[in-house]
Amino acid sequence: MPPTPAPSPVPVEVLVPPGTAEWWQIVAALAPVAVLVAAAVGAFMAWRTLRQKAVADDRAEWWKRTQWALDRALDEDRDSKALGLAALDVLARSELARDEELELLDIAWESVNGAEESTGSGQHVSAKFSGSAAVSQHRVQVTAARLRVRLDERLGRTTPPGTAALAKEAP
Repeated sequence: MPPTPAPSPVPVEVLVPPGTAEWWQIVAALAPVAVLVAAAVGAFMAWRTLRQKAVADDRAEWWKRTQWALDRALDEDRDSKALGLAALDVLARSELARDEELELLDIAWESVNGAEESTGSGQHVSAKFSGSAAVSQHRVQVTAARLRVRLDERLGRTTPPGTAALAKEAP
């Protein structure tokens, strides 16, 4: 038996009522756009919150390292003191260090350095030490001078010439 041909499609009439759409029909038509905008705003807020948390966590870790370095810088042992000052110099470079923290590091530098600062004439206090004590003391002076130069750069101050010259010496 031969196949029977498929009936031909019949057009369907669509009646559109005359006049304008109701307000709720317009709102319903825009609902997918509103959902998309709300999702985008939510995603942005979540990203911003995560970014703020990451910065806060980074600053907290920076401060822990700074506390460790300050403890070393205030140690009586000259080698530990030099290590702490060198670490403070590295930490002072960080963009996480704001002006307030840099001023705290400056106060620490003053308490560590005190009378050990260069006289400005090229003579350093380490001349009163001899042997390995002089080498250790010179290392402390050079690292303290480097920290001072870094802090002065970041805080927009002028470094005394003697300190700048000392910072260029080998530790």
